[in-house]
Amino acid sequence: MHGSNNDFFILDEKNLEKNITEDELSTLARAVCDRQHGLHGGADGILFVTSGHTGVAGKMRVINADGSEASMCGNGIRTVARYLNEKSGLDEFKVETMYADLEVKKSENFAPDVPAFDAEISPVSFDAADLKMHIGNKAKLIDDLIPELSKTLKFSAVAVPNPHLITFVSHDVLIGSELGKIASYLNNGENPIFPDGVNVSFVEIQEPKQIFVRTYERGVGYTNACGTAMSASSLMYVLLHPEQCGTEQLISVFNPGGMVKTCVHQRENGSYWMSLIGNATFVAEVKLAQAAALKGDFKHVVWNETGEQKAYEKFAAEVQGGSHK
Repeated sequence: MHGSNNDFFILDEKNLEKNITEDELSTLARAVCDRQHGLHGGADGILFVTSGHTGVAGKMRVINADGSEASMCGNGIRTVARYLNEKSGLDEFKVETMYADLEVKKSENFAPDVPAFDAEISPVSFDAADLKMHIGNKAKLIDDLIPELSKTLKFSAVAVPNPHLITFVSHDVLIGSELGKIASYLNNGENPIFPDGVNVSFVEIQEPKQIFVRTYERGVGYTNACGTAMSASSLMYVLLHPEQCGTEQLISVFNPGGMVKTCVHQRENGSYWMSLIGNATFVAEVKLAQAAALKGDFKHVVWNETGEQKAYEKFAAEVQGGSHK
């Protein structure tokens, strides 16, 4: 399935032939998600669905294509929300994630046969400790230079709860090579600024309440869309450009894979959270033997298309045509 063409395989623990170890889960993600040799062209990750604790409809774990685990996935939680909605019949419930139980609810279809879900993105932190960020003695980074990365671009850092580094750029910079250079340095090898890596997004303001987000995702690389990156970018857009958009206002967020809607909220205690509203498209139902999957053997896989992808592609073509790409 996918959200904005940020694609995943949902793996429900109830469908396992036998219990899977942590090492096997990591191995499985690397095998099935590999873009060259993986299952049906690979994916950005595996969303491992388990029962969770009392009070939630289920728990989502995010296993990246490289086998590492992410704390959250905004596009992924919408697809898990739809999966759990169809299993439970509930239209509004909570999903357990690594750091928080998040509210999700069914939303109006984005287009015919393009179902959509609304997911809470939180908690939000600007603290360097939460970001595992080391830039001198800075306790946070908001619209400031990082000379080691760029002499001209100003960056903001926010955890939602996974770490994001965001900069607002022109269209030429958005589509250029600078994002890849900066993000590769911060994620592929040792660096002193974000030693654990960071999601990096370049954001173009297209018009009031409309932005375009291009993301290099930690553990994945370039991605069609990153839900938490689009949420974090929306937050920084509201904070840095309040003359264009404020809290409690819908923002259209375009990405290489399509479009979502976001809304930034602020609680009475001053903390922020975001609504991320977007498609939850089921591409196919897949069946394969667990032992074979762990070996990367997909010769006997059963792949049943749902037919939803054509409807999504039509929607994406229409919205991208209106995003002035």
